[in-house]
Amino acid sequence: MKLHNTYNNRVEEFKPIEENKVKMYVCGPTVYDNAHLGHARCYITWDVLYRYLKFKGYDVTYCRNVTDVDDKILKKAEKEGKTPEEVSRFWYNKFSESMKALNNLKPDIEPFATKTLGEMIAMNKELISKGYAYEADGDVYFRVKKFGKYGSLSGQPIDQLESGARIEVGEQKEDPLDFALWKKDEKFGYKSPWGIGRPGWHIECSAMSRKYLGKTIDIHAGGADLIFPHHENEIAQSECANGCKFVNYWLHNGFVTINKEKMSKSLGNFLTIDDLLKNYDSNTIRFFILTNHYRMPVEFSDEALTSAQAGAKRMLNAKGEVNNNLDITQYDEYKAFIEAMDDDLNTSKALAVLFDLTNKANKGVDYAYTLLHKLATTLGFTFEKATLSEEELTEKLAKISTELGESFNSMDEIIEKRKTARAEKDWETADKIRITLDKEGIILKDTKDGTSWEVKN
Repeated sequence: MKLHNTYNNRVEEFKPIEENKVKMYVCGPTVYDNAHLGHARCYITWDVLYRYLKFKGYDVTYCRNVTDVDDKILKKAEKEGKTPEEVSRFWYNKFSESMKALNNLKPDIEPFATKTLGEMIAMNKELISKGYAYEADGDVYFRVKKFGKYGSLSGQPIDQLESGARIEVGEQKEDPLDFALWKKDEKFGYKSPWGIGRPGWHIECSAMSRKYLGKTIDIHAGGADLIFPHHENEIAQSECANGCKFVNYWLHNGFVTINKEKMSKSLGNFLTIDDLLKNYDSNTIRFFILTNHYRMPVEFSDEALTSAQAGAKRMLNAKGEVNNNLDITQYDEYKAFIEAMDDDLNTSKALAVLFDLTNKANKGVDYAYTLLHKLATTLGFTFEKATLSEEELTEKLAKISTELGESFNSMDEIIEKRKTARAEKDWETADKIRITLDKEGIILKDTKDGTSWEVKN
């Protein structure tokens, strides 16, 4: 299996530190707002890597952190008159719901920054004692020029970085390049040897990674926007504190763009996952993302998602039954799928194999559907129809009743109401019912045998 290592910009053979075991860390969300399509791209990409490594037989420990202490969280808390904990907990729960809706597996370990403060303080103390960091009026800074390899990940020479570095008002750095390991904060901070304060963003990941995975790990992944300064700073502080190599393989996914601009909250051009799921199911979003190589930018458009929707439906509506006794490794399509995925996760080629199997399954080739099902599941596609619990259905019926101005106790009653409206050529009422149901994620299917309903995946 080969993976592209950002550190040396080469595609390399993947060799884990410990045979058959993989330690994988992915930078998680800062929980203060809705997750958007850019997050979907990132976390679906690494969900696929996680699934594929497990499919290959590796014992994977996947750690993805949660940043629940941050300037953006504090600003939101002040604005809404809430505690930072209330804000971060609310948005973490929303993020978790979005990840589940996208059919992303939960990481094995999901540590919160605020629960790992002791480890961050300990790492800062180590860096100070070794001369790599210093305290200045309650702040702690890392001495960038003490780490000779600084800039290696991003490929930026130190003199180039130096020309754009500035010292902000209130900072007492020795050098403009130095970055914060600990920030003085007497309002929202925590106790530390340097007074009341809170951790810098970069030290969080170094401390959590070390605590849960060890000093050297196999894979560290995230979005390309994290290469500098976040991952560059992680390398510097981790290697100086630990005295050894931090990460063997650095992996980064490309941006999602809209009109050739990176999707981001700061630009205000982002689409939330919740909004996307109102119009497209999780299989469609995953298909859209995996059609492109993970390192390349993805240009968002409704046309691209509509095309992905058609592709996903065609694949997941293939005819057949799963034969669990079938040895799928004997078939050429299996080998082609493995070859594609082993080539730096070439998911577009892997999808082409799945389409070939779709065609064969629909023509009645006996092994094709089993192979399609098992390989598509490895990429995180789900063949199961979404269902509603009794409580969820009751909640939806209440919302639909309010919207339509009439009380309904079952979906059958709503379908009957629409049937009557159509018989009476009351197209306005019939359309309103269909649109209202669609908003609630319920699709009506009209056939010669009558009308049925199902939940969007």
